[in-house]
Amino acid sequence: MTSENTSPTALPVVVKLGAEIGARIDGVRLAGDLGPAAVEVIRKALVQHKVIFFRGQHHLTEDGQYEFAELLGSPTTPHPTVTSHGEKTLAIDSEYGAANSWHTDVTFVDRIPKASILRAVTLPPYGGSTTWASTVAAYNALPEPLRELAESLRAVHTNVYDYAARHGQQPDAKAREHRAEFESSLYETEHPVVRVHPESGERALLLGHFVKNFAGFSTNESQTLFRLFQDRVTRLENTVRWNWQLGDVAIWDNRATQHYAINDYDNQPRRLTRITLAGDIPVGVDGRPSTVLTGDATHYSVVEEPQRLAS
Repeated sequence: MTSENTSPTALPVVVKLGAEIGARIDGVRLAGDLGPAAVEVIRKALVQHKVIFFRGQHHLTEDGQYEFAELLGSPTTPHPTVTSHGEKTLAIDSEYGAANSWHTDVTFVDRIPKASILRAVTLPPYGGSTTWASTVAAYNALPEPLRELAESLRAVHTNVYDYAARHGQQPDAKAREHRAEFESSLYETEHPVVRVHPESGERALLLGHFVKNFAGFSTNESQTLFRLFQDRVTRLENTVRWNWQLGDVAIWDNRATQHYAINDYDNQPRRLTRITLAGDIPVGVDGRPSTVLTGDATHYSVVEEPQRLAS
């Protein structure tokens, strides 16, 4: 069902795509005037399924995407450091390189965004899909000794890291210019490796490519710990892959997922626009919140006071 033949009174239909993650939502036209009942269906589906997809949203503009985002929370500024790629949305543009490694958005600040809303604008004729992984499913599948270890760990996340080592390639001139802007202000934040989801109460692994080291461990030890837990996140049974079409919108719970934009479309243009929604400061199983080491993200986002999801 596409947005053109939806009833203004019908509630969206949620179609589950995988056991651990992913759902498609049919029968809804995304816009700033979407009714509260439909918004509640979307909000609950997001927390339950971690990433949700909408087809046929061809009517949506940048302004419309922003107005819809406001129904789900408080939009952040586009990015803590990258200010040249949009005023309301952040352009995810292949012209500036590809984020082809597993990550959760903007984990180098204390107030990690709760969700991201991504709209397809220009797509290559092949390739360019995106894969999401459930960090809740990864935590739940850990053997008890590894759960206890993960719950005791904290990791430092930073926006300054070795691009070539993480992506396996050297950036070109435009990508280097983008990296310079991305790293123009240093951010480092110590987060719990296991965070408690503020709405569902679920526990999730908080890792991804912004991790610099584990607190109290050497570089080599940190790399070993990182691989031990990160490889659990990206097991195929924890993932869902979306093949983009024009008019598509994806929304993911940034508190419970990682994602990877697959760079398999050669040098063809690929452009999407992203809005992130303000989130809370992560809290570990022991009740300790994340700690800022370097950088002030108050200009980027407010800190949301989350509400537990009603059953």
